[in-house]
Amino acid sequence: MSIIVSIHSYRGGTGKSNTTANLATLLAQRGLRVGVVDTDIQSPGIHAIFGLDEKEFKHSLNDYLWGLCSISDASYDVTDRLKEKVDGKIFLIPSSLNPGEIARVLREGYDVGLLDAGFQELLQVLELDALLIDTHPGLNEETLLSIAISDKVVLILRPDTQDYLGTSVTVEVARKLDVHGLMMVVNKVPSVFDFAQIKKTVEETYNTPVAALMPHSDDMMILGSSSLFVFEFPDSEVTKAMNQLADAVLS
Repeated sequence: MSIIVSIHSYRGGTGKSNTTANLATLLAQRGLRVGVVDTDIQSPGIHAIFGLDEKEFKHSLNDYLWGLCSISDASYDVTDRLKEKVDGKIFLIPSSLNPGEIARVLREGYDVGLLDAGFQELLQVLELDALLIDTHPGLNEETLLSIAISDKVVLILRPDTQDYLGTSVTVEVARKLDVHGLMMVVNKVPSVFDFAQIKKTVEETYNTPVAALMPHSDDMMILGSSSLFVFEFPDSEVTKAMNQLADAVLS
């Protein structure tokens, strides 16, 4: 049975896109056919982590939303671009980096209802086991729809007061939408922090399980979204935490 997973954060800079890309890779390593949709149309970028250049885009998610192509026509098989061979597949549906197209989205918007239809088409046409949705930070109409139709929702936050406050709003909204499979990821945790205490505090604060705690990583910062972390640093504590997240998503 296919699953839809939204990866979301209330604020930007939490590592959401890197987490999404690396999670997709770990699932593909386990033999799954995985789709990744960049719905962060206002500030897209996850394609860079997979080594896909915008010049290679024939179509993007924007084209689908404006009726110029089917959503499957905007999908790209990036499996062969991975540094290591995997048993599954990864299909990426990117958003356009063209400033004019981004401005058009901000100015005119689009029919959010098309997203749901598009997600269902991707599951069927690409025969996906999992569809990961990289959302736009904060709360807007497309994010609410993505969360509402997901089987699992991963909320990413940092150990930061602003993140805690914003995440509280997101959790409350998710519960009003009757979202199931809600889980937390605490990212960029300084090594001097008590990880067990952070996990306990977050779970008690939001009454939601913490799927993974990811330590701050200088290696991640140096990598700078130029490649997939789980391939470059397979023995890292961050990679171990991402595998824990993969376990939680599939459970």
